[in-house]
Amino acid sequence: MMYISIRRTGLAALLGFSWLLIATASPAQGQRTLGHIERLTPELSRLVPEGTQIEVLADGFTWSEGPVWVGGDDGYLLFSDIPRNTIFRWDQSGEVSVFMHPSGYTGVTYYGLEPGSNGLLLDRHGRLVMCEHGDRRLSVLTERGGKMTLADRYDGKRLNSPNDAVLKSNGDIYFTDPPYGLPQRFTDPRRELPFCGVYRLSSDGTLTLLTKSIERPNGIAFSPDEKTLYVAQSNPEQANWTAFPVKPDGTLGPGEEFYDVTERVGKEPGLPDGMTVDGAGNLWASGPGGIYVFSPRGRLLGRLVTGERTSNCTFGPNGWLFMTVDSYLCRVATQAP
Repeated sequence: MMYISIRRTGLAALLGFSWLLIATASPAQGQRTLGHIERLTPELSRLVPEGTQIEVLADGFTWSEGPVWVGGDDGYLLFSDIPRNTIFRWDQSGEVSVFMHPSGYTGVTYYGLEPGSNGLLLDRHGRLVMCEHGDRRLSVLTERGGKMTLADRYDGKRLNSPNDAVLKSNGDIYFTDPPYGLPQRFTDPRRELPFCGVYRLSSDGTLTLLTKSIERPNGIAFSPDEKTLYVAQSNPEQANWTAFPVKPDGTLGPGEEFYDVTERVGKEPGLPDGMTVDGAGNLWASGPGGIYVFSPRGRLLGRLVTGERTSNCTFGPNGWLFMTVDSYLCRVATQAP
């Protein structure tokens, strides 16, 4: 596998985007790795075989986020670089290219440090759905290449900055809405909602507030049977994951703490953020120090320790777990179902 880094180009300046990036081969020889696998239970070794390493596929990003696999075995990965307001594409040949710019903010003035898209997912029609920080909306890329707003207001007030989202099998999209994309975040004068919600956008276009009980909701994922919704809390003083029972009508019951990592905050880089669930119901969740692997009952099986702020992860074909890790794009070989 070729190791890829990102550099500035003269073409970028000609296009008017002085920071626009394309992929070039790194002079480094061989496959670069980082971190290590922390095995706390025998179960982790059945999911992540002995000798597995965390591979670095590309670097040079400002803050990578929101990975989503598109297509089957011959598909590709899309992921956000939020500060650069760009979605990048990683191909299995090792090439990294710009897929979309701008990705989350289409204004003409400065809009803080994180204006771009964050979470990405595919809807039931296979279209790319984006959580846009700067434009404060959930949008979809249409078949003809244009964007369409799916949701940007609740009760007549603008959303904060949609962060991450997950698709339910009936076509509903559940998403979180903290203010991390606002230039001044919680104290930003542009903020119109006094809370951070978890919402459901029904397939008929109805937007429903499901809960505002989590102060700083972030990553979000369903259990395989869709009877549980997991939501990450990125509050340094209450860094945890909550499990909400999903009622038959799609609304949520009272949540229960799934796992708490507050004591690790400050000792290792990062906070609870994006996550994914494998076919057996194991939760792979970013947190302080890397990716935490939990059983469906909340037992910590082990960690993929990156030693970096780790934002998100998603599964691709053949058991590959792709990870966005600060300035890196990484992957790990797994035997997860």
